[in-house]
Amino acid sequence: MTPHLIRLITPDGVVEIPPSGQVARVGEVRKKAGEVEGLPVFAVEYGEVEGLPPSRPGTRYLVSRPVLDALRARGVQRPDVFAPDTGAGAVRNEKGEVVGVKSLLSPSPSFLEVIG
Repeated sequence: MTPHLIRLITPDGVVEIPPSGQVARVGEVRKKAGEVEGLPVFAVEYGEVEGLPPSRPGTRYLVSRPVLDALRARGVQRPDVFAPDTGAGAVRNEKGEVVGVKSLLSPSPSFLEVIG
């Protein structure tokens, strides 16, 4: 559900997941909060998640971190939705660019309880 290739680095090797052609996105609501040295400052809140299909047995969805964060902010617990961990779980090249991930993120802090 992202527009780019996802490279998962697993104990068994590298798995490349190409874009599916469907992209989940999240809108944002921007509210002007003030100014700093003549520049406008905005507070940004996540809007609705668009393009994420309903859960289907046996199907997992990889989405962007903003989509995952928007689901979490709304209290949505979808055990079928993950985002690549481009923070601590990322593998980077010499330029600091992410070339793959070794872990995934879930919108639910109780993920293991949800999948039971």
